[in-house]
Amino acid sequence: MTKKLIYLTLLLLLTACENAPYKLAEIQTSTLLATEPSILDKVSISLIQRKKQQEVIEAAFSRRTSPERAHKLAAICYVKTLDTIFMPFDLAEIALAETGGHQLSSRAVSVKGARGVWQLMPYRARSHGYSAKDMLDDAKCAEAAVCELYTKLDMARGNLERAKKLYCGQGPQADAYIKKILKIRRGMIAELTLQNDKLALADSASEIR
Repeated sequence: MTKKLIYLTLLLLLTACENAPYKLAEIQTSTLLATEPSILDKVSISLIQRKKQQEVIEAAFSRRTSPERAHKLAAICYVKTLDTIFMPFDLAEIALAETGGHQLSSRAVSVKGARGVWQLMPYRARSHGYSAKDMLDDAKCAEAAVCELYTKLDMARGNLERAKKLYCGQGPQADAYIKKILKIRRGMIAELTLQNDKLALADSASEIR
């Protein structure tokens, strides 16, 4: 039971810390894990956390689009952030902020011409090696969004929250955008916490039996 509680605590800590500046965002092995290396290594913790985020993302996406499409897009958020400094939540919340009100459609086009689920302007997509047509492809659009987020992260000197604000632009619209992003994030973290609490209760009940 102690090891399971340690594991759940670590998952929550990782979720809370994942939006730190990118130079600090690499997941570190905690002191607890260092004293009990047989539980999980750093890579395993990261992958487990990412998969748990994928489940929460799929549930959030399902409220905006079909279950099949929600499953596909949640998987993309997981796969396209692997081997990056970003987590699935980072990609998912941008998608929800950008096209959550348009059923997360790959054919969504803004009044300014931004395209795809992650709403890249054609010239920004081209700067990362993608065409405007590529933005109709969810996987390619996600790849371009990750590249764009890296660019904004450099501009924001490693501050991920500011980078997401810059993803939208500047001015009042960007101010409203980051508030929307943070609201989405709070909702997903609350859902993740609820899942972890249910898991802890289930484990406790099984041990009592």
